[in-house]
Amino acid sequence: METGQKTEEKKRELSAFEAKNEAQKLAFAPVVFQVVVAMQRLGILPLICKHRKGINIDEISKQTQVSNYGVKVLLEMAANADIVKYLDDDTVTVTMLGYFLNSDEMTRVNINFTHDVCYDGFKYLTESIKNGKPEGLKTLGNWKTIYPALSILPEPIKKSWFEFDHFYSDDAFRDALEIVFRENPQMIFDIGGNTGKWAFASCEYNPDVRVTILDLPSQIAVAKANAEKRNLLNRISFFEINLLDKSNKIPQGADVVWMSQFLDCFGEDEIVSILENVKQAASPHTTVFILEPFIDNQKFDAASYCLTATSLYFTALANGNSKMYSVKAMTTLVEKAGWKVVEEFPLIGESFHTILKCRLA
Repeated sequence: METGQKTEEKKRELSAFEAKNEAQKLAFAPVVFQVVVAMQRLGILPLICKHRKGINIDEISKQTQVSNYGVKVLLEMAANADIVKYLDDDTVTVTMLGYFLNSDEMTRVNINFTHDVCYDGFKYLTESIKNGKPEGLKTLGNWKTIYPALSILPEPIKKSWFEFDHFYSDDAFRDALEIVFRENPQMIFDIGGNTGKWAFASCEYNPDVRVTILDLPSQIAVAKANAEKRNLLNRISFFEINLLDKSNKIPQGADVVWMSQFLDCFGEDEIVSILENVKQAASPHTTVFILEPFIDNQKFDAASYCLTATSLYFTALANGNSKMYSVKAMTTLVEKAGWKVVEEFPLIGESFHTILKCRLA
C-alpha cells in the first residue's frame, strides 16, 4: 500500500463548510507562498524570529528598510496563514509554523527550489501533461531537457537546484558508503555522477578505490574541475555518455555500479534501457546499487508529500516523462531489465532514502 493511501485512511472526511474553507486557501496558496519568500528575502521573518516576545511594525520597517505599507500587507496575510500572530494592533510574534518556515533547512531548500527553479515553469503544467514534454523549461532556457543545462543555469536558479539535489542525497552518503564498501570494490562506476560528490566521498572513505564518473559532457566538465581541485585526477576518471542514446555503451570493468537519485530522472522505458546498458557491461560479479527516495517508503507524510510534488517538477521542467517512483515500481523495472534485487536497505540517512542492491538475474 502506498503512503498516500495510508494517509487517506487516517484522515476524516471534511464537512462541506471545512472543505469550502480549505478550497479558498488553495485558491490563494501561491500568494501565501510568495509572501513567505518576500518575508524571508526582505529580512522580515528572520527579524521577527529574533524577537519571540514581539516586535513593533515600525521597528520592523526601520530595521529592514521596507516601507510601513509593505510590512503591513505582508504581515496581514502572514497572520491569516498562521505564520505570525498579532499581540496587539502594532506588535507581532512568530508562530511555530513561521519558526520552521524560517529556520528548518529542509523547508528552506524546498522553498528556494520551488521559487527559483519551478515557480514560473509550473504555469505550463497543463501543457506539459498534454504534450508529454517539459513545456515549463522555456522559462529557464531553450533546451530539450534540463540536464545538459545544469552547469550553466543562471543564479540563483543553479544554486537552488544543486542545494535541493544535494540535500536529498548527501546525508545518505555516510550509511551508503558502509553498505557499498562491504563489497570491497576496486572500481566503481558512478553513473550520473553530477558534480562528483559521491566519487570524492568514495575516495575519502577508501584510499585504494578508483572511480569512473559517467555523465553528459557538461556535467563531466564540472566534475573534472572539482576533482582537479581535490588532487584526485589520479584516482577518478571520466566517461562522457548520453544514456538516452542507445548507441552509447557503458564500458566494462566495474565491480560496483552506483546510481544515486539518477534513475528517477527518466521514464520507465528509459530506466529499463539504461539498466540493460549496465547489464551488457557487467560481469557475473558486478553489483548495482540504486539509491532513491521512494514515495512508498517514507517514515513521515511530509516526506512523501515533498516527493510527489517533485514528480511534477520532472513533468513541467526536467524532461516531461519521469517521476519519483515506489519501491515496487522500481523493482519491477529492475527485473524487466534482467537484474534482481537481492537486498534492500530502507530509510538510511535522514530516513528519506532506500538502497536497492542488485545482481544479474
